[in-house]
Amino acid sequence: MKRQLIVSACFLSSLLLLGEPMGIQAAEMNDVFDHNQEEDSQDILTAGIGDLFISPLTKVEYLEIAKKAEGALWGYTHLGICNVEENNLNIRQEPDESGKLVGKLPKNAACEIVSSENGWAYITSGKVSGYVKEEYLLTGFDAKRKGEELASAMAVSVADGLNIREEPNTDAEIVTQVASGEILDILEIQDDGWIRVYLDDEEVFVSADYVEVKSDLNTAITMTELMYGQGVSDVRVDLCQYAKQFLGNPYVWGGTSLTNGADCSGFVLSVFAKYGVSLPHSSRAQANMGTTINASQLQPGDLVFYAKGGTINHVALYIGGGQVIHASSPKTGIKISGYNYRTPSKMVRILQD
Repeated sequence: MKRQLIVSACFLSSLLLLGEPMGIQAAEMNDVFDHNQEEDSQDILTAGIGDLFISPLTKVEYLEIAKKAEGALWGYTHLGICNVEENNLNIRQEPDESGKLVGKLPKNAACEIVSSENGWAYITSGKVSGYVKEEYLLTGFDAKRKGEELASAMAVSVADGLNIREEPNTDAEIVTQVASGEILDILEIQDDGWIRVYLDDEEVFVSADYVEVKSDLNTAITMTELMYGQGVSDVRVDLCQYAKQFLGNPYVWGGTSLTNGADCSGFVLSVFAKYGVSLPHSSRAQANMGTTINASQLQPGDLVFYAKGGTINHVALYIGGGQVIHASSPKTGIKISGYNYRTPSKMVRILQD
């Protein structure tokens, strides 16, 4: 009986780990089981499989096995990975190409596949639920393999005002602070209680006591996160929409290519160049352009600057709703963050409309 329990548990776990809907797997397994009952000479092929149906495991025990198996897929039972060449995959309210957009699934972002029918998959990802074209998702073993390639170690701040330090000790200079819930990409977990992380493109340190370390995959972006306030000029809306189509593209130090790679100021420079505005390729120089404003005056299209040791070293484009888009780091590329994901140093208006 002990052997039967082990075999049954392993089989159930393997179904979940493959990332296939359980109903499909059970149907396939039933077919195999019935066939092998007719073919006694192949009984060895079903050794232990039939035990799943007669096993005395309780529902609670099954759920515990399932929970452990899900953890191997970053919390997803039926993992899907967005497999598009560029830009984002549209998530719609109905399974129709004319359906209302409810969100965007970035390239290589993960989702839970709830169901699939007629070429459409109903998914949940982050705060978004809706339909996507199934042909643009990796599933099953391909999704698991891609997930292992993409998943990165993250440090999530559990302190309101987490100190980011220049060196791994409490006497080191505090570069800035980040809010609770902010995510930092991990470069190294040290033995001395400190973690080396990326703060945009800078390598800095946080105390392991004030972060939660986990491995995770990117998720979808809601349309609300991409919306603008009332009274925003058309050029500002257009500029921000243009910038967001490069979400997920690579970070390259010194680069200015929106598709092949840009650093923070190169990204801003190239976005504004599209609208006839010439900016220097330096965040410090860009901070001296335009008109200085405060947080209450921020509008989509304004620039938000961040500093290290009092010296500006990073720039992001404000897109409304408390969000910025920026070329962050070699690990994350161009991404969206809260404008105060780290303490802003200066805010500037370039577009005078």
